[in-house]
Amino acid sequence: MEPGNDTRISEFLLQGFSETPELQSFIFGLFLSMYLNTVFGNLLIILAIISDSHLHTPMYFFLSNLSFVDICFTSTTVPKMLLNIQTQSKAITYAGCITQMYFFCFFVVFDEFLLAVMAYDRFVAICHPLHYMVIMNSQFCVWLVLICGIITATQSLLHSLMVLRLSFCTDLEIPHFFCEVNQVVHRACSDTFLNDVVIYFASVLLGGFPLAGILYSYYKIVSSICGISAAQGKYKAFSTCASHLSVVSLFYGTSLGVYFSSAAAHNSHSSATASVMYTVVTPMLNPFIYSLRNKEIKRALRRLLGRETRKRSIVCDSKP
Repeated sequence: MEPGNDTRISEFLLQGFSETPELQSFIFGLFLSMYLNTVFGNLLIILAIISDSHLHTPMYFFLSNLSFVDICFTSTTVPKMLLNIQTQSKAITYAGCITQMYFFCFFVVFDEFLLAVMAYDRFVAICHPLHYMVIMNSQFCVWLVLICGIITATQSLLHSLMVLRLSFCTDLEIPHFFCEVNQVVHRACSDTFLNDVVIYFASVLLGGFPLAGILYSYYKIVSSICGISAAQGKYKAFSTCASHLSVVSLFYGTSLGVYFSSAAAHNSHSSATASVMYTVVTPMLNPFIYSLRNKEIKRALRRLLGRETRKRSIVCDSKP
């Protein structure tokens, strides 16, 4: 009989970062503040885009979707970690772990596809400006997002079903702060060859394909910008994609850095700490990057916040 075939586990244990009480309090406060900044920052971006008719364009449609995905991406992992710290528990149910793993895989790949779609949008806007509104019509933009969602949902479901076929024995401690698919797979005591193959090919195809699309789009964008004779025209063309390029660099720079550093160090705890960069820090910084580098977003945010301030003053003045 294979070991673990008769064992039905009920939960995993997430080791997190530290068991020291003083550090636990610090980690709780740090992650809570980063999570709140992520949620409120991305919500402001979404509300600013919805409330300003000047931002009802393909570029900002994709940006609002990216902000929504970033909120969901962070919400998949951080609240459970905060709850475990607060209750001084490491446990996550088997069903909860599979669910968390599914949504993490879904949102991280959705993020990559949205960044690729946004790069394509900038490519069409700069390289084919006369045909931009014809190509990037509202129906096509919605279909792009839906197709990205279907692809990411399919690959996430595949990972989850592949994990469900595994048997687990006594090593149920996951050296991470969430149920990362590779860590869960390597806790199994049954054969994980098929899982490793699926993880490898999914990483190469669904990680490499969007990155290749982004690199190609920006290669064509840079070539097109270099052909512009006026310096002011070059600056205006580059400024329209500077924010997106910053976000792409931050996301892929941190995620690839985590991948290569963990592969070199073979240290799960180091990988968990480094994963914070692209799972928590990057979604938190994205609203700041777009609001600081984009004049239209800053203008929309000022209008939105100014409107809310006026509403509050009217309500206060109307009170007896």
